[in-house]
Formats: sequence, C-alpha cells, structure tokens
Amino acid sequence: MKVYLAGFNVDTTVLKELEERAGKRDDVTPEVISAAYARISRDPRPVNEIRKDARGEVEKSRKSNSTIIFKMGHHSVAEHAVFNLDVIGVSRLAMEEVEKFRLCSYTEKSQRYVTLDKDYVVPDEIKGTWLHPVFEDMIRAQNEAYFKLFALLKEHVFVKFHELAKDPKNQSLLEGWAKEDARYITALATESQVGETINARNLELMLRRFASHPLAEVKALGRAIFKEIHEVAPSIVLFHEANDKDIKTYPELRELATGILGACMARDKWDGEEVKLVEYTPGADDIIAAAILHVSSNLSYEECAGAVKRISLQDKRKIFTTSWRNMQLYDSMLREFEYANLTFNIVLSSACFGQLKRHRMSTITSQGYDPSLGNTIPESVKEIGMEGLFKDIVSRTNETYEKIAKEIPAAAPYILTNSHRKRVLIRMNAREMYHISRLREDAHSQWDIQNISRSMVRKAKEVMPLAFEFAGGKDRFGEIYNGIYGHGPKVAEAVLPGARKIK
Repeated sequence: MKVYLAGFNVDTTVLKELEERAGKRDDVTPEVISAAYARISRDPRPVNEIRKDARGEVEKSRKSNSTIIFKMGHHSVAEHAVFNLDVIGVSRLAMEEVEKFRLCSYTEKSQRYVTLDKDYVVPDEIKGTWLHPVFEDMIRAQNEAYFKLFALLKEHVFVKFHELAKDPKNQSLLEGWAKEDARYITALATESQVGETINARNLELMLRRFASHPLAEVKALGRAIFKEIHEVAPSIVLFHEANDKDIKTYPELRELATGILGACMARDKWDGEEVKLVEYTPGADDIIAAAILHVSSNLSYEECAGAVKRISLQDKRKIFTTSWRNMQLYDSMLREFEYANLTFNIVLSSACFGQLKRHRMSTITSQGYDPSLGNTIPESVKEIGMEGLFKDIVSRTNETYEKIAKEIPAAAPYILTNSHRKRVLIRMNAREMYHISRLREDAHSQWDIQNISRSMVRKAKEVMPLAFEFAGGKDRFGEIYNGIYGHGPKVAEAVLPGARKIK
C-alpha cells in the first residue's frame, strides 16, 4: 500500500511569495491534478507518475481536460480541481444565491457575532433613479434602529443572565445574543462576506446561474469570480454563459401558474402556522426497520418487510434502540434512515432561513420575501419595550418596498429586513432530519431556528414515533439516551457553557 499527498489548499499570497523567490511556474494550477486523475482509467502507470507528466506538460494537460470533460462528457473529472474564494461586500440578498449550491462549502461572516457597520449595497437597478435617496434614507433609519436596539439589548442580556455575566469570558457570548436580536431590523442589502470552497464542476454551474440571474449584483459577482479563476485554470470552466433554461424557465412557470391559479394567488392568507408537515413516507417506521434487517441479513427486502409486519411493537422498537446503542452525540444515524422522507412547508424569517439553508443535503425551494406574511420580532425586543420602534421601522420599510416594487420589482427585496418572512418548501430524509434536530434544537443554537426545528421534530414524531424517539439537540443527548436505555452513554457528552435556553 502506498499513499501520496497529491496536493492541498494553499493561500494564494503564499504562492505569490514563492513565485517571487523561485520564479513563475506554469504548473501552479489545479488543472494538472484533474488532468492526471482523468488519465488513471486508461494509463497503466502509477498515478503519481501520471501527475509528474501532467505537471511537465501543462498545455497538454489543459487540452486533455477540455477533451475528457467537455467532449467525452466525463464531467466528474472537473471535481478534482478545487478553488477557495473570498467573496466580500456582497448583500445578504445576493448571498442567498451564493449559498444555494448543494455541493459547495461556505462559511459566512455572522451578524450574530460581528457588530454591523453602515456598509450596504445599493442595487445597480436603483442607482441614479429617484428611488436612490428613498432607499438610502430607509437603510439609514434601519441602521440607526439597529444600534439603538443593540445598546439596549446588550444591557438587557447582561442583567437577565447576570450569573453568566459574572465571568468575563462570557461577555462576548452575551454581546452576541444582543447582536443576533438587533440584526432583525437590518436590511437584506447589508453587506456580508463568505469564504467558499468549490470544485470546478459546481463552479461552472454557479457561473451559468449567476450569468442568467435577473439581479445585476449577482451577474457582476459571477463575472468577478470567472475573472479570478480563468487566469489560473482556463481549460476547466467553459460553459459559464447565460442560458435559456436558467433565464426563462421560472418566469414562464410563474406566468403559467398565474393562468392556472388565477385570483387564488392573491386570495391566499397565511393562517399563522409556521411549520406544516405536508407530505411524508407512509409506514416509515416499518420501512426503516425492514431496511435495517435487510442490511443485517441475507434476506430480500420483501422478506424483511414481511417480517417487520409480523413482529411485536416491542421487537420492532428493539431494532431502533439497537441501532442507536453505541452512538455518541456527534454520530450520524444509520444510512437506512434515508429510506423515509418528510416534506415541510415553513414560513420563516430571513434570519432563520440563513440557518435552515445550510442544510444543503435537503431539497430546499422557496418563494420570495412577502411582507404580507408579517415579521418575526425577537422576544427580547419586546422585553426592553422596543416593539413599537421595531414595528414602526418595519411599517416604513414596507412602504418603501411598495414604492420600489411598483417600478423596479426585482430590486425591492433589498430593502426588506432580516425579520421579514418567506415560504420555504423543504424535503429531507429521516437521517437528515436527525442532523437538523441535533444541531438546531441544541440550546446553543439561535433561538429562531430552535423554534422551527423543534416544531419540525414534533410533527415528525407524530408520524414516525419509533424512528424519532432518539431525536433532540446535542445538549439533551445524555438525557434522551438515559430515557431509552436507563443509563447514560459510555462516553460523557461534551458540555458547552452559556446555552441560551428558550421555551
């Protein structure tokens, strides 16, 4: 057995410094890795020797990439070329487009931990129009409210959680709680930044989507990304231009929906229920149990499913409890839990959507932000007597939104706040639901997503009681384990300070 480290992420500043010392090299490109790995299936030599040849013949490697990826259709080869991108000064609204892609990794600057400044994006669509000063006046009012709320909330949380405040190490934690609640009044135009890791195959898809997007900011972002990567890897991202599928499909579907649904589109009123389980796998407990028996035996799935129908509820429960017995709080559910699915229709704030959309293995589609769905106001804002101020800013924001929407509808959402809501349709398997539960029901998670995920799990338990008996946040792992087995897990669970308990 031999294992060679073929490459790893290196900061471009380090590469430039090395280049200054040793001279420019043509082979400092991820293209040589993808070209070498593309040849593995047809070249009898060891892969490390193939890589050596690829480094020595960069232009040949680039031609090989183009031929194998684009002419022969082996697009997975492009996944071996990986890029790290610093994306800075992009609005929260545009950042939602960046973070849609399932197989990309990103870490965003959090408004929960960073005090906001006055940086925001004025959409190109609005610049130079009579709406430009209207837009900026509203942003200034929102930001002034943010700083006022932050000051009051900071004082409030230090008093409310005075025991935590006694330890200076907890001061940044408490300030973070004040910041995360104050940010609900800030606009989706607020600037953010993200560090992203993405392979060339997914990057090409991203660039096509961005080129086809109706917002000028998203288009400009795509062009900026392409400029950066094209200089170091010109052969590996080719189909990056706008296309009819991404430009026309959803507008045509909306036109069709308007014709089919007619006046119903305007009549629909939200009933106030944030989380609805709209579809799920019937008999999911039996399906998961049968799948576990199937992988644990030499019988067909049909025979295992038949056996599950014949056994007692107690024996059926043993299948689940045995599958969990050796777990720790960081472990995933068995893959057999993926055979059961749940679909939720959720009405949630922009701030909460920022948490939910991180669960990229789920299927997530959403409508635009809709002021008629109201706003999510943090309880802490009500506790400090600032609900009136909050509602006043929201009311003025909605008026500004209507003014912009009449003339430039695509740009109107920029002025909406983190408290504004949208409808989201999310489908996941039971394994992913467990992941959401462990992470988002945890007491250290943000309160808004705690509430949403707790409601999701409660509804999941109603239709899959056996499968979700072990669901709950990381902070309750030991308690839940003890309730099932009568004792705690073999390894003590990690305990983090400063959980923000909510009801």
